Amino acid sequence: MSKHSAGILLYRLRPALEVLIAHMGGPYWASKDAGAWSIPKGEFDDESALDAARREFREELGLDAPDVAYAELGTWAYSSGKRVTVFVADGAEFSLDGLAFGEFDLEWPPRSGRTHSFPEVDRVEWVTPDAARERLVKGQRPAIDALEAHLASAGA
Repeated sequence: MSKHSAGILLYRLRPALEVLIAHMGGPYWASKDAGAWSIPKGEFDDESALDAARREFREELGLDAPDVAYAELGTWAYSSGKRVTVFVADGAEFSLDGLAFGEFDLEWPPRSGRTHSFPEVDRVEWVTPDAARERLVKGQRPAIDALEAHLASAGA
């Protein structure tokens, strides 16, 4: 059975479209930029995709997802078979004040027997859709096209 994740893609129109993405934490991603960013998201089993997306947003960024309307953009498969469902919301009023990144433990260096804590993400940025397409992991890039289509259909 493939794993399933859910995430939240916030956007704002200031004056042009920007989206909020997060750089993945840990030693593997530390010196990477292209393909090393993600929509705040995580795996789930026994909860709704939106509930999981909101929970993971809080766990990764230390801030509650905005209390606004959410729309489901779609579900996309990674080359690994993992699937991600992405929800979108207007984050124009969302403040990054108080970010507190969640952490995970990892044996580092590999096979050293030493465990270290690393942040799940180490920074977040508002970026243009083109920058997001370059920076996001490949399996999440279709969400940017879906967001642009969603906004166009809404007349934004």
